[in-house]
Amino acid sequence: MSIKLDWDSLFQRAWEARENASILGNTKVGSALITKQGNIFGGCNIEQTYRNKDIHAEVNAISTMVGAGEKEFLAIAIVAQREFFTPCGTCLDWIFQFGGPDTIVGIQNSIQGETKFYKASELMPHYPY
Repeated sequence: MSIKLDWDSLFQRAWEARENASILGNTKVGSALITKQGNIFGGCNIEQTYRNKDIHAEVNAISTMVGAGEKEFLAIAIVAQREFFTPCGTCLDWIFQFGGPDTIVGIQNSIQGETKFYKASELMPHYPY
């Protein structure tokens, strides 16, 4: 089964999820992924009062996917209104576990703005695979 990656839809879903973020700081983050079955799951960051157990948008989307019974995804879109950002190391661990080193990571810092694409392995080139 071949899935067409509709990045516009993924980014739209990520921006929608971002609106639901619960933050204590300044940066709302949204994410959306597409599974090998073609399903899209979104997530946002949720910051916690004591700041030691925040949930990042990527982890939120991936855990929602797993909770729905799927275990693999092809691509993930991540959005935030910051000049430059990438997934943190922990989020990349999740991306590698459920997507793999060839997972495409798309990053956008404004609605319908410039998009940058990377393979997960480019963002963490020395991952222990």
